[in-house]
Amino acid sequence: MVSRSAKAEASAGPPDLVEETVLVGRVLRPHGLDGEVKIEVLSDVAERFDPGRELWLTAPSRAPRRVRIDSFRAGSALLRLAGWRTREQAETLRGSRLEVGLSESPEAPEGLFYHHQLIGCACSDELRGELGEVVGVLEDGGGELLEIERPGGRRLLVPFVEALVIGVDVAGRRIGLRLPPGLLEACESE
Repeated sequence: MVSRSAKAEASAGPPDLVEETVLVGRVLRPHGLDGEVKIEVLSDVAERFDPGRELWLTAPSRAPRRVRIDSFRAGSALLRLAGWRTREQAETLRGSRLEVGLSESPEAPEGLFYHHQLIGCACSDELRGELGEVVGVLEDGGGELLEIERPGGRRLLVPFVEALVIGVDVAGRRIGLRLPPGLLEACESE
């Protein structure tokens, strides 16, 4: 039910933005000597990293700021931002987040959801009542799992599959579930 292109995460966004931002990439490490960095691409929007496009850069050691893409090599996920020309400069980007405004994200197809649409939704089971709030969506190779924070800080992992999901109300921030007997006890952890 979650689109493969839905790897985005919601963020409070840079402090000078009014709207939320969506994570579209992470800087992993410098590459070479001329300011390029290897990134983890978290967007299926083909033109997201085209030269000349702008993104929000949220770096661990700096205030968020707008940056322009100088070059991008899609096959190897190598990115250079305008103004970064040396390996030392690129090193300062390690661990940075690359984000776009929520309004720059395409609508999810009917019946599919971006991760950021699910995070923060209250979950309830038709028999057990309120379960908690979605704090993450994990991909485990077999599909997506809703990570639900339960009262008392416990976590519950629930497969996000049609057989267990009664309905998703993104606007109302609610997810209805139908959990089989034993799932709650088997999948809840500290």
